[in-house]
Amino acid sequence: MPLTSRERVLTVLNHDVPDRVPVFIGASNATGISMPTYRKLKQLLGVNSEEKYLYDWPELGTAAMDETILERLHSDVRGVLDREPAFIREKNQAREPGSPYFNSWGVGSVEGDPGMWFPAIHPLAESHSIADIESYPWPDMNDPTRVSHIRAEARKLMQDSKYAIVGTPWLAFPLERAFAMQRMDRFMLNLGRHPEFAGALVARIADLCKTLMGHFLDEIGGDIDIIKTGDDLGMQNSLLMSPKMYREILKPIHADYLSFIKSRTKAKLMFHTDGDVFPLIPDFIEMGVDILNPVQTSAGKMSNLEELKKQFGKNMIFCGAIDTHHVLPFGTPEDVRAEVKRVIDLLGKDGGYMLASVHTVLSDVSAENVLAMVDAVEEFGYYQP
Repeated sequence: MPLTSRERVLTVLNHDVPDRVPVFIGASNATGISMPTYRKLKQLLGVNSEEKYLYDWPELGTAAMDETILERLHSDVRGVLDREPAFIREKNQAREPGSPYFNSWGVGSVEGDPGMWFPAIHPLAESHSIADIESYPWPDMNDPTRVSHIRAEARKLMQDSKYAIVGTPWLAFPLERAFAMQRMDRFMLNLGRHPEFAGALVARIADLCKTLMGHFLDEIGGDIDIIKTGDDLGMQNSLLMSPKMYREILKPIHADYLSFIKSRTKAKLMFHTDGDVFPLIPDFIEMGVDILNPVQTSAGKMSNLEELKKQFGKNMIFCGAIDTHHVLPFGTPEDVRAEVKRVIDLLGKDGGYMLASVHTVLSDVSAENVLAMVDAVEEFGYYQP
């Protein structure tokens, strides 16, 4: 008898073998689909429904998929998300069309191509003074409108008990918030030139993330199976910083943050980090990470799926690995099917793998390739009883 979606995911989380590889789509921005591709998908499937965005944030550009589409995509997960405070959403809805979008951190995004928004206004870009950290008007993480909807959404999903529930608070990644506050290149310079400032900035942001995460977990209670956080630590062929610098400055902050999360929930911890992070995987395991996402197979040693499985498969679940740099945007449906089979054969052996794209499926991916990806799981993802 086939498992329910939730049973399937929980089986993998317990390091057992399910009936098939779970499909992890639509529960977060990192496993979502951009609105242009979502529109193509709805058109191909003949679905006519209201357009909604994840986090009620059109400038983010990621579709909040309706149930009809999620079911067609065989998604085994459903997300519960926070929101920006009500006054931020109202302020941005009322602003002049095309003017910058400002989030609650004071970071502004500007429109490049129509409908494409990019962070371009960084409020601490010129700073390397701890006094500037202390005087900055940081966001209020106690605003109840961030999380007031969560309890009812999670409770309904848990009562239905059909899908695994994934909590995905947004903007709760300490290092990435530091990049947004300063600009990535300037923060990295400060990390080398002014490490006390850089460490203090990330620590201050992490405290705010902990406050938000605490409220999120209080609201969702036990109605959750996976909680997602992370920080991008890799580039195409290396880490953003040396392992020594990571372990001296950032790892203690991450370890404290992840320990806080683990102390507040029994949910499994998913850590999202792009790029070639192979050298840090033992650190992630040591800090209590249960699931690694997105397994960017186009980046350095992360392409060696056989070695990933061999070294870390007993201690870590992999989620992602379907390439968004080459295969999904430029391959044929047959190429996509072949890549799904290859990844399942390597990462899915004896369980321990949940299929997802490597980050958001962007507008350069065809609807046909999205369907080829998920339908290939139905073809190649079942385990022999």
